[in-house]
Amino acid sequence: MIADIKIGITGLPGSGKTYALQRVIEMLQEEEVTIGGMIDEPVGDGRHKTGFTVRDIMTGETQVFASTEFESKIMVGKIGVDLSKLEEVGVRAIRNACQECDIIVIDEVGKMEVESEAFVEAVKEALDADKPMILTLHKKSRNPLLQDIRRRDDVRILEVTPTNRNILPYKIVRLMTGENV
Repeated sequence: MIADIKIGITGLPGSGKTYALQRVIEMLQEEEVTIGGMIDEPVGDGRHKTGFTVRDIMTGETQVFASTEFESKIMVGKIGVDLSKLEEVGVRAIRNACQECDIIVIDEVGKMEVESEAFVEAVKEALDADKPMILTLHKKSRNPLLQDIRRRDDVRILEVTPTNRNILPYKIVRLMTGENV
């Protein structure tokens, strides 16, 4: 039985937000719940990030939406962002999850993603959906959407640190399955 809970995972870049989220997804899939939404994954050689892909958790469809190769009005450091690719895969994945899944996942509500109006709207729709959800949040952003999420009474924010990154997924799964933590 999945609890009706919304969990925000926050932490500094490189702290393991996506890692913790992927562990939670693996553990919850063993509970035979349907999980949908999107995951951002870095592209690079291990030492240098050259971009990010967005992946639809249900379909596996993946697109590069941010890259040092992209010319774009939206730049985060040296990385250009192609919002149409984020929207094509990520926004559609969020909207489908709101309709078809037991749990909605959004990784990540971050600097690049909030540049997209469609993404911001999809996140708001998902937050208002009557479904459990897990999202990862950029820690320091002052973006209004992130501030709204942090202020919501129905979202429990948990921080990933190098110390708790291996334990946190178990805690989140216990919260999601309604066990007292």
